[in-house]
Amino acid sequence: MIKVVYMATPDIAVKSLEKLIEAEDIEVCAAVTQIDRPKGRGNKLTPPPVKVCAIQNSIPCYQTEKISCDKKLIDKLKSYNPDFFITFAFGQILSQEVLDIPKFSTINLHASLLPKYRGANPIQRCIYNGDTKTGITTMLTVLALDAGDICETDEISITQNMTNVELKEIISEKSPDLICSTIKGLYEGKLVPQKQCENGVSIAKKFVKQDGLIDWTKTAEEIHNQVRSMVDFPTAFTYFNGKMIKITETKVINMEKNEIDSGEITDIKKEGITVKLQTGSVLITKVKPESKGIMPAYDFANGAKLKAGMKFGV
Repeated sequence: MIKVVYMATPDIAVKSLEKLIEAEDIEVCAAVTQIDRPKGRGNKLTPPPVKVCAIQNSIPCYQTEKISCDKKLIDKLKSYNPDFFITFAFGQILSQEVLDIPKFSTINLHASLLPKYRGANPIQRCIYNGDTKTGITTMLTVLALDAGDICETDEISITQNMTNVELKEIISEKSPDLICSTIKGLYEGKLVPQKQCENGVSIAKKFVKQDGLIDWTKTAEEIHNQVRSMVDFPTAFTYFNGKMIKITETKVINMEKNEIDSGEITDIKKEGITVKLQTGSVLITKVKPESKGIMPAYDFANGAKLKAGMKFGV
C-alpha cells in the first residue's frame, strides 16, 4: 500500500483527492489545507473544499496558516511515515524540513506545461495571452518556484471562447489520472523524472482588481482574451457615465483595421452590443452593472439607453 498525504485547498483539487481515496493500492493518511476563511457577502467563515471532502471521507484533516512554521503539524506528518506528499493548489511554500519527510518525494500538480507559466496563476494567464494550448504537469517539488524535475504531462487545447472557469474544470477532470499515474510510476521505479528546460521559462503572476480595467485601444482579440480569462476574478470592467460595468462575456466579430475612435458603440441588437476598436470588433453579450446581477447586454443597453456613437471607458 502506497501511503500519501494530500495537501490542497480549492475545489479544483477535490476530484484528485476523491480519486486517491478510491484507489485500492493507495492510502490517504491525511489531508492538509488552509484555514477556514470568510466568504461571500456575509463574510461567513467557510471551510476549504478539500477539508469538506476529507471530512466526508473520514480522512484526518489538518489546517495551518504556514506549514513551514507549524512544528506540531510537522511532527504529526512525520508520524505517518508517508511515501509521498501530493500538493495541488495548496497555496503555501514547503520548507526543506517538510520536503524531507516522505520516503520518496513530494509531487506537485501544476496547471501548465512547465517551464511555461511557473507561479500562482497559470490558468488565467494562458487564456489572457491568447494561447491555443496548455496542460498539466506533475513535478518533483524543490525549494525553487515550480522548478523541479518533470514527471508527466498532459496537453489541453484552448478553444477561442473558452473561459478560465471552463479550463479550470477540464484541469480538475484530467488531474486525478495524472497524479495516480505519477505516484505509481515513481513507486515502482518505472518513471524517471526529467530536468526542466530553462528555455521558455515564464512566471504567471496573480491578477489584481485593476487588471480587469479594459483598455479600449487594444485589439478586439486582446479584449476578448481579457474578458474570458477573468470571468470569476477580477472580472473585466469598464465605465459608462462614471459607473462601473463588469463585462463577463464577449465574442470577436472580426479583426479588420478600423478608422474609428476606440470603444465606440456601433450597433445594439438582441445578440449584444457591438464595439469597434482600431483593430477588430467585439460583441458584448453579458454584463454586470453596479449593484445588479449578470444580464444580457441588450437588456442593459435598453435600460441605460445606449445608442450607436456612444463610447465606453468614460
